[in-house]
Amino acid sequence: MRWLCAALIVVAAPAMAQGPFDADGYRSGSYRAPVERDPAPAARIALDAARGLHPGRDALFIDVLPAPGANYEAGARRWRLTEPHDTIAGAVWWPEAGRSEVSAVLWDRVRADVARCRRRHPGAPVVVFCRTDCWMSWNAARHLARDGMAGVWWLAEGIEGWHAVGGTLVPATPR
Repeated sequence: MRWLCAALIVVAAPAMAQGPFDADGYRSGSYRAPVERDPAPAARIALDAARGLHPGRDALFIDVLPAPGANYEAGARRWRLTEPHDTIAGAVWWPEAGRSEVSAVLWDRVRADVARCRRRHPGAPVVVFCRTDCWMSWNAARHLARDGMAGVWWLAEGIEGWHAVGGTLVPATPR
C-alpha cells in the first residue's frame, strides 16, 4: 500500500507544478516554444498591421531577443557580442528584456525608452517582438502593459515573419 501511495504522489506531482511559468504567469523557461495565448493586458498585432507602421518614426519597435554568449560590460555600459544579430529596421534591441525576471536597472531603461518615445510621439504604439514561437516578446509586452503603458502590442511572427513578407532587417546594436 505504501508503494501505491508513493506512486500516486509521483504521478500527481507534475500536475501541481506550474511548468515553465512563474507565479505571476510569465514564461520562465523553454522560451522557444509555440505561444498559445495572448499577453493580456497587451494585445497581439497582426503582421500586416505592424507592417503598416514605421518603426522608429511613428511606432517604437522593441526587439527583446537575448544575446547568446554575450556579456554586458557594466563599466563601459556596452555589450560584448559573440555573434551578430539582425533586427527590424528602425527597431531598438534590448537583449534579455524578455525574461520572466528582468533586472530592475534594465527594465527601468526599457521603460525610459518608451517614455522618451511617447514624449516625442504621444500615443505611439509600442510593438514588442523577438523570434517566431518565442515567449520572450510575449513576456516583455505583458510586463510593459502591466506597468500601465497603453498601446503595447506583441508581434508573434517576430523577425522571421517580418522578413518573410519582405520587411527589411539591419544589423542590430544592443542598448
